Amino acid sequence: MTDTTVIAPRAEEDKILPAVVYGLYLLGFTNGLTFIIGLIVAYANRDGAGPINESHYTFAIRTFWLSIAWFLIGGALILFGIPMLIVLVGLPMIIAGGLIMGAVSLWFVARCIMGIYYLVRGEAYPRPRAWLI
Repeated sequence: MTDTTVIAPRAEEDKILPAVVYGLYLLGFTNGLTFIIGLIVAYANRDGAGPINESHYTFAIRTFWLSIAWFLIGGALILFGIPMLIVLVGLPMIIAGGLIMGAVSLWFVARCIMGIYYLVRGEAYPRPRAWLI
């Protein structure tokens, strides 16, 4: 008796929606609104996604929230530094806040680029819960 079992080829996950999330994030630097749309798409699709896409959605969601937290810290330093300019203590606070906000923007773009890199290769993001790239 011969075995006629057919083994299906490995099912590939669709890369389009994670790519859309990364694209919306990068487009958000021009209008701001697409950051939120990208976050909503990532949250809406994470639970039903396969392991590869789930890692990208988790990575994108964490990228958004970590960048918001650090951006708020930088903004708070600037806001508290402005009234302190009267006594010249505020200038270092304003500079630090601006540097934090600029670094967070670069970090955000770098994470999106790395996410796209792994997505194009068809790989799960290796450390989706990591703070760094």
